[in-house]
Amino acid sequence: MLKQRIITALVLLAILLPALFYPSPEPFTAVVLVLMAGAAWEWGRLNGAGAVGSVVVGAVCVALCAASWMFGLPTRTLTPLWVAAGAFWVFGSAWLLHAGVAGWPRIPAALRLVVGVLALWLAWLAVVQAHAVGINFLLSVMTLVWMADIAAYFAGRTFGLRFTKNKLAPSISPGKSWEGVWGGVAGVLLLALCWVAADARFQAPVASFYTRLASQGWWLLLLGVLFMAAMSVVGDLIESLIKRSAGVKDSSNLLPGHGGVLDRVDALLPTLPLAMMLSTLVTT
Repeated sequence: MLKQRIITALVLLAILLPALFYPSPEPFTAVVLVLMAGAAWEWGRLNGAGAVGSVVVGAVCVALCAASWMFGLPTRTLTPLWVAAGAFWVFGSAWLLHAGVAGWPRIPAALRLVVGVLALWLAWLAVVQAHAVGINFLLSVMTLVWMADIAAYFAGRTFGLRFTKNKLAPSISPGKSWEGVWGGVAGVLLLALCWVAADARFQAPVASFYTRLASQGWWLLLLGVLFMAAMSVVGDLIESLIKRSAGVKDSSNLLPGHGGVLDRVDALLPTLPLAMMLSTLVTT
């Protein structure tokens, strides 16, 4: 399993890194589009669309993203859209987590499919627009999620249930603890401070997500990082809730050793649009 994980990770990096640093945006946009197509196909399978229906869900997602690219949406100022996406994620996630695993099947299947495609489209649009802003900006957002996940894992294994008696969400993801959440938040705060210092030290031509927040005050950086770290956890919990409702461990086996695409991007789905919302609001 470890060998599979390493090989898959190396292959993904060999594809993603050249596309990320290529002078024009088309290769990166295409790679992300392929990943979102796979995620949409997985979403169809998780929500009972069947073999053919899942392919259709993937095709619809690709068509929506391609149309957005053709009409130049990634290069436009989309403040109202990002605010709407933020409200969609914050209030929708709160309702879903309150309803629990049993509440997901009660939502009409067609609505679940539409909401999933919209969430994937928003994430695709956000990551492509973030790439257009600058690689420093994009990486600062993506590493926030990775740091939150890594720090939460080690904090949870080291301090899990030492300070609290209850798990974070035992009916959804029994392995997560509050100590893990606090560790993830601490890791992201440290990352943000280091990134702001590095931007200043090396005079980054494109400000990172953290520097944009800090430019409006350190209080905004603190609140923004806390909010983003929390929504990273929420994205992970939402996917766990849906998989538990579907009775599966992984969203698919598209990525050997890692599960499916949704398993790897679940926390990015809310954080990418929310990062665009916050950065757009503080720069307008």
